[in-house]
Amino acid sequence: MKKIILIVQILAAIAFIMAGSMKIFTPYEDLVLMENMGWAKDFSNTQITIIGILETLGGLGLVLPMALKKFNFLIPLSALGLALTMIGAIITHIGREEPIIVNLVLLLLTLSVAYFKRDLVLNRS
Repeated sequence: MKKIILIVQILAAIAFIMAGSMKIFTPYEDLVLMENMGWAKDFSNTQITIIGILETLGGLGLVLPMALKKFNFLIPLSALGLALTMIGAIITHIGREEPIIVNLVLLLLTLSVAYFKRDLVLNRS
């Protein structure tokens, strides 16, 4: 089970780092023209950049503590933060009558990591 959660953790980290980086580095004018980014029209450039930064930092928070063997308590906290981000994304997409399957999958992945890594926070002394 530990290997499965590790794979889920790494996949979620890759997904969020890639998605966040795209939101940070793609010019707003190009971003709103992308087929799957219609929601971006409802947000300012600054708001999208902040979302991208949160996703990127959250993705890094899923893997860096493990790689550095320090601050492992950040893993479940990062996963919870990303889950909250996905809840916001789901609400946004429902309001726009857009598909939410990708957001639901990412929500389940991040909640799984948070649940199975919860002892890193609970047993922290």
